[in-house]
Amino acid sequence: MRAEAGETIGFSVLGSIRVVRAGVELHLGARQQRLVLALVLARAGSPVSLAELVDLLWDEEAPASAANVVHRHVGVLRRLFEPGLPTRSAGRYILRELSGYRLRADEDSLDLLEFRSLSRLAGRSLQDGDPESALRHSLDGLRLWRGRCAAGLEPASRLHPAFLAVEAERAQAVREAADAAERCGRMSAVLAPLRQAAEQHPLDESLQSRLLLALAADGRQAEAVEMYRVVRRRLADDLGVDPGDELREAYDRLLHQRTQPARTESPSPFPRPAQLPPDLPFFSGRDDLVAEARAAVARPGGPAVLAIDGMPGIGKTALAVHLAHEFAAGYPDGQLYVDLRGYDGREPAMSPAEALRGFLGSLGVPQEGIPAELHAQAGMYRSRLAGRRLLILLDNCRDAEQIRHLLPGSPGCLVIVTSRSRLSTLLTTAGAYPLPVGLPSVDEARILLLQPLGAGHVAVDRAAVDAIIASCGRLPLALAVVAARMASLPPTPPAQIAAELAQVPGSLDGFDGDDPQTGLRAAFSWSYQALSAPAARLFRLLPVHPGPDISIAEAAGLAGVPLRSGRSLIGELSRVHLISEDLPGRYRTHALLLAYATELGEEHDSPAERVAAKLRCRQFQPAPADRRTGGCRPTPTTTR
Repeated sequence: MRAEAGETIGFSVLGSIRVVRAGVELHLGARQQRLVLALVLARAGSPVSLAELVDLLWDEEAPASAANVVHRHVGVLRRLFEPGLPTRSAGRYILRELSGYRLRADEDSLDLLEFRSLSRLAGRSLQDGDPESALRHSLDGLRLWRGRCAAGLEPASRLHPAFLAVEAERAQAVREAADAAERCGRMSAVLAPLRQAAEQHPLDESLQSRLLLALAADGRQAEAVEMYRVVRRRLADDLGVDPGDELREAYDRLLHQRTQPARTESPSPFPRPAQLPPDLPFFSGRDDLVAEARAAVARPGGPAVLAIDGMPGIGKTALAVHLAHEFAAGYPDGQLYVDLRGYDGREPAMSPAEALRGFLGSLGVPQEGIPAELHAQAGMYRSRLAGRRLLILLDNCRDAEQIRHLLPGSPGCLVIVTSRSRLSTLLTTAGAYPLPVGLPSVDEARILLLQPLGAGHVAVDRAAVDAIIASCGRLPLALAVVAARMASLPPTPPAQIAAELAQVPGSLDGFDGDDPQTGLRAAFSWSYQALSAPAARLFRLLPVHPGPDISIAEAAGLAGVPLRSGRSLIGELSRVHLISEDLPGRYRTHALLLAYATELGEEHDSPAERVAAKLRCRQFQPAPADRRTGGCRPTPTTTR
C-alpha cells in the first residue's frame, strides 16, 4: 500500500505494534494513541466502534471528553501515516464509518492478514494430502510473530477479546503445524513454536500433548516425562481435574515409544478432583474451633456434615478452607468445592441443579450424559459418591434447601458447609455438627492484623495496634482491610490509622478497600438484601435504640409492631447473624453493623420516623435491675 508515490507503508501487530513508512519506523506516540491503533490493527479491516475504543482507554468511568480524545488520537495517527494531511481530512488508512473506524490494509501491508493467508494455504495443503507444503506454509506464518499480540500494551493486550482472539489463531496454527510435522516425521521442526504456545496456554491440553510428542521425537524423553508431571499437577491445582484423553494418550505413547497413535481408551470412570481453594498462608487462631472439628470428625460414627455459621466478615470461609486442607488426606478420592453464592450481591444464588452439573462433570460424567431433572441429577451424584471417600466444601450457602441434593446418600464422605444463616435443619435431617464462629480474642485479632505484614512490622506501636483492633471490633474482615492499608506502598503507620479511625467513630469510612466488592459495606449489604422488608426496617432502626442491647419487646416498640411480630423479626435478624443474643432475652449488634444500619437509616428513613421509633421504644425500656435479668416492663396498650 502506498502513502505517497514510491512510499510503502506496513503495519505490524503480531508482537509490539509497529508502522514502517518508506523503510523508516514511525514513533507512534503515547500509550492511549498506541492502544487505539492496536485495536484497529487487531480487527484487520473490521470496524471498531467508538464505544469500544472508549472502553479500551478507560478502565473506570470515562470522562465527558472521551469521544473527542479518541477522534484526536485518530487524527494524529492519520497525519503521522500521511505527512501533510489536513487536520480534518479523512485518511486513506484509517477510515471513518458510521459504526466507527476501520483499517484499510491487505496481506502485503498488515502482518496479521499475511499470517491468515499462509494459515489458509497450510490448511488446504493438509486437506490435499501434502503435509510438507502444509508444514512449510505454517512455519512461514508463525515466523511473522515477534511476541504476543500487541505486546507492550499490557494489561489490555492480555485481557481484551480482540487481542485474545488473535492469540487463539496463533495457537490453532501451532496445532496444525504440529499435525503436519507429525505426518512428515519432522516434529523437531515445530518444537520452538510449540514451546512458546504451550507456555502461553499452560492449561491447553492439546498444545501440551503435541509438545510432549515433539520432545519425545527429538530424543528428550526425560524432559517430556517431567513436562507431563508438571502439567498434570497444574491441571489438578488450577482446575481440579485430571489430564484428558488426548494428553493421557500422548503420555502413553511416550512411555511405550510408539510413533503412531494408539486406540483411544475409555476415560477413567472415577477421576480424582482436587478443587479446594488454597489455604491462607498466614491462617492463625481459631484453635478451639479447629480442635473441636478434629475431635468431631475423628470419633467413631462422627458427623458427615460440619455446619459453620457466623456474621458477615467473621472468617467462615477461611476456617472452612483451612479445615478442608487439614482433613483432605483422609479422603483419598478427591475434594469438590463450590461457591453457592447464597449471599452475593453480584450474582443470583446458585441453583442445586447448576451445582450438581458442575460436580457431576468433575466426577467424570459428560455434560450430555447428565439428566435434566433435578432428582435424577441428585441420584446420579449419590451413585457416583457411593463407596468413595471425598471431601465436599459447600461455601456461602443460603439455606438448607439449597444443599439438600448436594449431600451424599451413603457414609464415607465429609461435607463442610459455610453460611451466614444458622442451618438448624441440617442438625436434624443430616446429623450435622454445628461450628458457630464468633469474634476472635484480642490476642488472635492482633495476630490477624500483624502476621500478614511480615517480620518488619513486629516491633510496632502496641497501643496504636490495640486501638485499631478496638475500632475494628475484632472483626476479621475489618482487620484484613486495615492490614492491607498498613502494608501498602508507602506503608501507613499504625498510629496514623488509629487516629483516622478515632476521628470517625461509628463509621465505615475507614474500612473501604481498593475493591469496593471486598469492603465491609459490600459484605454487610449481601446479608441486608436477604432480609424481608419488615426485618430490614427493624435493622435500620436498631441504632435509634439508646442502650447497648435490646429486648424483643423493645424491638417490637421500635418497629411499631405487636410483640409476636417483634419476636419473629428478631428471630430473622438472629438467624442471619445481624444480631446475637448475648444474655437471655437481650440482643446485641456488632458496632460496625450498627454503623452500617445508621447509614441505611439515614438513606431510607425520614428523621420523623426515627424520632417516632425512639419514642415508642422508650415505653419498653427496662429498669437497670430488669436489664440484668433480661426483663422488661412493656406498656399494655402497645403489645396487643
